Amino acid sequence: MPPAYQSFGEFYPYYLKEHRNRTCRRLHFVGSVLVLLVIFWSLFSQNAWWLLLMPLVGYGFAWTGHFFFEKNRPATFKHPWYSLLGDWVMFRDMLTGRIKF
Repeated sequence: MPPAYQSFGEFYPYYLKEHRNRTCRRLHFVGSVLVLLVIFWSLFSQNAWWLLLMPLVGYGFAWTGHFFFEKNRPATFKHPWYSLLGDWVMFRDMLTGRIKF
């Protein structure tokens, strides 16, 4: 049974340990950028159907990083909401230089 985290602050160090591999982090970053591009394109084109691509591009890149480079199971399977938030916090931390990518 996965540990029960009482807060995102407790979860995030675990999340970062699951993303030690640089290629995995880079794939997460690419997936996050593509998700943002899909959102912007959907708004620009005024076609919400594009939003259906968000899980495919976001999780597709991230899970490829986990299965082929990190060699672990994505945290999404055990902690879906904290993991989703972790993706965006890690994305921010990469943008600001707190985490190398």
